[in-house]
Amino acid sequence: MIAGMIEAEGLVRRFGNFVAVDDVSLRVPDGTILALLGPNGAGKTTIVRLLTGVLGLTAGRATVAGHDIRSNPAAVRAHVGLVTDVPGLHEQMTVPAYLDFFGSVYGMARDARARRIDELLAFFELETHRKDRMVGFSKGMKQKVALARALIHEPAALFLDEPTSGLDPLGARSVRELILTLKHSSRSIILCTHDLDEAERLSDEVAILRRGKIAAVGEPGTLRAAGSPETTVQISFATPFPAARAILQATPGIEPSAIPAAQPGTESLTSIEYQTRDPSDVNPQVIAQLAAAGARIVSVTCAVRSLEDVYAAAVAAPAG
Repeated sequence: MIAGMIEAEGLVRRFGNFVAVDDVSLRVPDGTILALLGPNGAGKTTIVRLLTGVLGLTAGRATVAGHDIRSNPAAVRAHVGLVTDVPGLHEQMTVPAYLDFFGSVYGMARDARARRIDELLAFFELETHRKDRMVGFSKGMKQKVALARALIHEPAALFLDEPTSGLDPLGARSVRELILTLKHSSRSIILCTHDLDEAERLSDEVAILRRGKIAAVGEPGTLRAAGSPETTVQISFATPFPAARAILQATPGIEPSAIPAAQPGTESLTSIEYQTRDPSDVNPQVIAQLAAAGARIVSVTCAVRSLEDVYAAAVAAPAG
């Protein structure tokens, strides 16, 4: 399989006076997933169309699988696979006939098409539906067929636009597992999604778009840490433990302002919360002191800033 590296620099696409994509640069090495996040109209789908050779660039440059999207868009289209949120299948056809048609469009020989179709039916667990017309398939099954269609020619790069949209939880999980399998086969994958949990679980890097520009980009954990280095810790007690506040106030590494002030009626604390930048050092101290003072600790939970928080801040702020 050809290397599927995706590289883009300064992508611009205008429709009249409207700038849909504004100076976007990105890089997706083989075997990695980049998630494009952003509200409707942010430019995600337009970027996919540019990088798959469906739309022409107004400005900028990009290569996909070693082919320039300006000078050789046909070669780009021959080496990419595309899955959209609406599969658009010819539902009166059977899966083998449907895949055979697309394999022929990509110029695959008859024997090669037959072998590849058998592989894909087995991979997507569709063998028992070989003779069924797709009109009766569930949405999850249709998404599997759409993925099989995108993979029939063994593309080096894959573009997935809301691939789990409208699926039930089990169907969505199945598709996510398939996406990870495809990533591990050294494909470069761009995933457009509104599901932030899905983006964090699947992607190596995320790019948050706002009005056609990248507002934030990086590994999910790095973006969360940059947004707020604080870890919020909550400790729950089996029985009220009013001494907890004084112990927190005396512990280095916890800002006094991060400890909730005492309120009338809260002398009998059954839980307390604090924030720290160094939980690996501070939490063991706090827990040891609480236990030594007689606290009966039920649970300790830690939470960092979520990707949802980062996303909300990025799309609210002016893109730069």
